[in-house]
Amino acid sequence: MQLVIGYKNYSSWSLRPWLLMRVAQIEFTETVIPFMHCEELQEFAAVHQIPAQVPVLQHDGLTLPDSLAIAEYLAELYPQAMLWPNNRRARAQARAASAEMHSGFHALRSACPMNCRAIKTLPVSPGIQADLDRLATIWSRFDQLDKDGEFLCGQFGIVDAMFAPVMWRVRGYGFSVSRSFARWSDAMFALPAMQQWLAAATAEQWVIDDYDKIGETV
Repeated sequence: MQLVIGYKNYSSWSLRPWLLMRVAQIEFTETVIPFMHCEELQEFAAVHQIPAQVPVLQHDGLTLPDSLAIAEYLAELYPQAMLWPNNRRARAQARAASAEMHSGFHALRSACPMNCRAIKTLPVSPGIQADLDRLATIWSRFDQLDKDGEFLCGQFGIVDAMFAPVMWRVRGYGFSVSRSFARWSDAMFALPAMQQWLAAATAEQWVIDDYDKIGETV
C-alpha cells in the first residue's frame, strides 16, 4: 500500500489519510511530492488519469485520489480498525461533520494555510470568526454523545483525521474556539503520529513563501 502525499509542513489534505493510517497502524509506504517545486505531480496524474492533487492511495491495482474517499476505502478494507464509530447515530454525526469539513470552512482554509512549523498571529476576519463559531457548534454537538475517550466520538477515527489540519490552523494562528475544542486539540497534538508528522515537517527544506508570509510570527 502506497500513499502519495505533498509537503508535510503545508499539505493539509495529505495529513488526513497519513495520520489516520498511522494511528490505525495500517502499514504503508509514502512518497512525498513537493508539487510547487517540481512537475512530478502533473506527470504522475497524467499517467494515472487523475487530478493533479494529493493525497493518492495506491493499493491492489487501484489508484485512489481524495482524502475522504481514501478514508472510506480504508474503513471498508479494515473494519476491525473501527475508523467510524459503531453507534449508528454517532457514525452519522461523524460522517456529516467530515463531509462539512471536506467542502466547507472556506474562509479559515483560504486565509490560513496549514504551516506546522510556524506560530503566528492573524487578525480574525468576520469570515474566519464565522468558521470558528461553526467549529464550536460542531464540538458542542459531539460533547452530547455518550463516549469514552478524548476524541470527537471517543476513540480516534476518520472524523478526527478530517479535522486534523484545523487543529494546526487554530493553534498556529492563535485562534480560540471553545474549551471543548482546546481539549480535543491537545489530544490530537499529543498523538505520537502527529508528533512524528511535525518532526518531519520541521525537517523539510522546501519553503512556500506565499504561505510563510501570512500572519505575524510570534
